[in-house]
Amino acid sequence: MAKVTLNKLLEVLSGAVGGLVFRQRPDGTIILSGSPRHNKRKTTQKQKAHRQRFRQAAKHARWASRKHPIYAELAKGTWKSAYNFALSDWWHPPVIHQVQRQADKILVQASDNIRVAKVVIKVRDEQGNLLEKGEGVRQAGDWWEYIPNTSGATIIVEAWDLAENVTKSTL
Repeated sequence: MAKVTLNKLLEVLSGAVGGLVFRQRPDGTIILSGSPRHNKRKTTQKQKAHRQRFRQAAKHARWASRKHPIYAELAKGTWKSAYNFALSDWWHPPVIHQVQRQADKILVQASDNIRVAKVVIKVRDEQGNLLEKGEGVRQAGDWWEYIPNTSGATIIVEAWDLAENVTKSTL
C-alpha cells in the first residue's frame, strides 16, 4: 500500500488501472494498492456464513450512518466515515461490567464501543414469573440506575446498543 501525492494528473484518478487500485479516503488522500486476487478454492461454510453476516452489517451501517448523528459526530476530524463507525458498532455488542443490588436500587455498569442506548431490567420471583420490567436511567459515566417497585429473587439485565445488539446478565 502506498500513499499518493496529488498533482494535476492524479487528482481525479480513482478505480483500477492495470493491476493497481486507487482508493480515495474522506480526508482526500489516495491509497494505491494491488488489485484483489481471486483464486479457485471453494469457500467453506464458515466463510459463507461470515460473508452473509458482513452483508447484514454493511446494510445496517448504510442505514444507521444516516439515521444516528452520533456516528457522523465521531467521524469528524478522523479519516473514518460515519459508515465505518456504524459498521464497527454492529460487530461489537455492549459489555456489562457490574450489576449491584443496593437497598432500594439496582446499579448497572455497561459500556460499548460507541454508546449504550438503553439498559432494561427485569425482576423475577423464585418461580421465574416476571414481577417487573423497566429501563434504567443513565447516571455518570457508564452507570445506569433502576429503582424497582418490588423485590424479586432474580434480576435480569439487558444492555442494548444503537445497532440493537443485546448483552444479558443475571444477578
